[in-house]
Amino acid sequence: MNPNHVALNLSSNCATCHTTAPDWTPATFAVHNTYWPLTGAHASASCNECHTNGNYNNTPTTCIGCHASDYNSANDPNHTTAGFPTTCQTCHSVNAWSPSTFNHNTVYPFTGGHIPIANDCDACHNGNYTTTPNTCTGCHLTDFNTSTNPNHAALNLSTNCTTCHTTAPDWTPATFAVHNTYWPLTGAHASASCNECHTNGNYNNTPTTCIGCHTSDYNSANDPNHATAGFPTTCQTCHSVNAWAPSTFNHNSVYPFTGGHIPIANDCDACHNGNYTTTPNTCTGCHQTDFNTSTNPNHVALNLSTNCTTCHTTAPDWTPATFAVHNTYWPLTGAHASASCNECHTNGNYNNTPTTCIGCHTSDYNSANDPNHATAGFPTTCQTCHSVNAWAPSTFNHNTVYPFTGAHVPIANDCDACHNGNYTTTPNTCTGCHQTDFNTSINPNHVALNLSHNCTTCHTTAPDWTPATFAVHNTYWPLTGAHASASCNECHTNGNYNNTPTTCIGCHTSDYNSANDPNHATAGFPTTCQTCHSVNAWAPSTFNHNAIYPFTGAHVPIANDCDACHNGNYTTTPNTCTGCHQTDFNTSTNPNHVALNLSHNCTTCHTTAPDWTPATFAVHNTYWPLTGAHASASCNECHTNGNYNNTPTTCFGCHASDYNGANNPDHSTAQFPTTCQNCHTTNAWDPATWNHDQQYFPIYSGAHEGAWDDCVECHTTPNNFAVFSCIDCHEHNNPSELANDHDEVSGYQYASPACYSCHPDGSN
Repeated sequence: MNPNHVALNLSSNCATCHTTAPDWTPATFAVHNTYWPLTGAHASASCNECHTNGNYNNTPTTCIGCHASDYNSANDPNHTTAGFPTTCQTCHSVNAWSPSTFNHNTVYPFTGGHIPIANDCDACHNGNYTTTPNTCTGCHLTDFNTSTNPNHAALNLSTNCTTCHTTAPDWTPATFAVHNTYWPLTGAHASASCNECHTNGNYNNTPTTCIGCHTSDYNSANDPNHATAGFPTTCQTCHSVNAWAPSTFNHNSVYPFTGGHIPIANDCDACHNGNYTTTPNTCTGCHQTDFNTSTNPNHVALNLSTNCTTCHTTAPDWTPATFAVHNTYWPLTGAHASASCNECHTNGNYNNTPTTCIGCHTSDYNSANDPNHATAGFPTTCQTCHSVNAWAPSTFNHNTVYPFTGAHVPIANDCDACHNGNYTTTPNTCTGCHQTDFNTSINPNHVALNLSHNCTTCHTTAPDWTPATFAVHNTYWPLTGAHASASCNECHTNGNYNNTPTTCIGCHTSDYNSANDPNHATAGFPTTCQTCHSVNAWAPSTFNHNAIYPFTGAHVPIANDCDACHNGNYTTTPNTCTGCHQTDFNTSTNPNHVALNLSHNCTTCHTTAPDWTPATFAVHNTYWPLTGAHASASCNECHTNGNYNNTPTTCFGCHASDYNGANNPDHSTAQFPTTCQNCHTTNAWDPATWNHDQQYFPIYSGAHEGAWDDCVECHTTPNNFAVFSCIDCHEHNNPSELANDHDEVSGYQYASPACYSCHPDGSN
């Protein structure tokens, strides 16, 4: 077949190309564009123009495949001679072979030096039209590499020639926009001609420093004479690129002429000494000798700052001088602030000036007579009592150091009573003076009780330490309730503070022994009094039995019979049901609690009612769910004769009589299964949930509605409802005739199950 439909994987839907016309012709081929788009001149071409001799299988899919003759006969230009590529679509369109769509300017425009060779294709292509370069260096790399003025390769200039050149012949004129990369053209340089810097057209060794071009300017300078003065050749220090003159140098911008420097402003050598590159610009840079040889004061010995400006100006002879950092050595405050220098620096001596009060004020100390400091042996730390404002009046106030109160008042004027001639290390704490009193105290024994050494927590300065408070008593025993108002002797008998009991019974044994309502001793009550009593009062007692265990139900009659539960033991009496009633739990028979593994938490079923009844059983669902009609049933309906141990757990176990008495249908005769839940729910025995039509076969609807009277009409096997018969009821007594009627049924059998398999709903 032409074309080969299979080879071309054409659609098997013939209607896409053919009608029912004889020989399948004419045929259309709407999906031709899938194989070759029919556009332009191809759209009107006949099939035979491309599929020569009716051959549809090897039709070319390239332009040259069909148009080789057009390519070979082309003479304007001659494609073959010129070696043009055979990718026709590069220059031609599908609309027509001519005119060609090729426009050389769209690929590479002919401008400048290229115009004369526009018609000389070989000048650029040399017969190769596929890889002809379209960049400058693609054709002119040799020109780039052999350039000497400047040497492009040596200067690592860009191979993008268009940054400097156009296509003008001989590459001129050329621009050099990136000149700033090599040397910024600013100021007077911006208008300079190339030859002014690139002498003799030399672009390769052009100087890149000011002096490189301006040596003659440097050498001819005479105001001042740069060469004679030995000025540095870093011209940019004083000159700008705008002009050589006037110079931009301003000495005051580097170092201003003030004070003693003004007279030498024009004597450059006075500072530079012919060296203009490393001249110091700090005071000590020039005046280090003055600093080192200073004697009044000795700057080196005092380790004064070498930043002379902190004290001096440039005034001649360094005077007057300030000393703003005097506070670093001695703060000038109070009366010192207005003192003249000579008052402290006697004879103009700044090097050994004392830095202590007594160093200057020894005579004041020695002449003091109210009190006499020397006789009393007062310390020479004057600042303890005096201020820098004035020697008198003294600022000392003994009460600010240690106030005279209580027993200290009578000795206020007897300094030796406390200081004993030593005013520097006199204690200012109680134990500092009274440690012996602390150590020898016996009532209470402070050391044995490890009491605080801070005497003020209990004592004042009152004579004989009395009265004393004891605010931290709660650390040893909290004083609450009736204890808060008790006198010390009530607990600390005979003034004994060391062996005071710390338990209730330790103080209240007589209260315990004399108690008779109830009699604590006879009843053997525990001696932990706080269990029933509070610190407010011994009576009334705070004990409330209901707070520990309430008397309810059968416990009420024994509320006053403590032994009934406690049996003389009040410390480990159980407070759980099984704690007292474990025997009742173990011997229970109806039901047998042990056998059923019932919870020991009796409250889940019982209250404290006598004989444990009535009892609830909230966890009954663990053994049998009480749902439907079971939820309202009484216990005896299931647990007959009060027997809880052998209660049936199946429906039939309780409902055998219901099963046996059923007559519609007769369950027993029909031998229905005893799994009652198949047809019944726990809501009620009747109505049953069984539905023959939905579960098995429609007998109450469809063709069988009203057509039967008894189950045995279909279930012919006695007492077996799993077996049924169709052929007995429908009287198919001629098996062969029935077989002929079913000859088209594969696997036909003359059997009721086969009937059911084809007629599951009883329809024909």
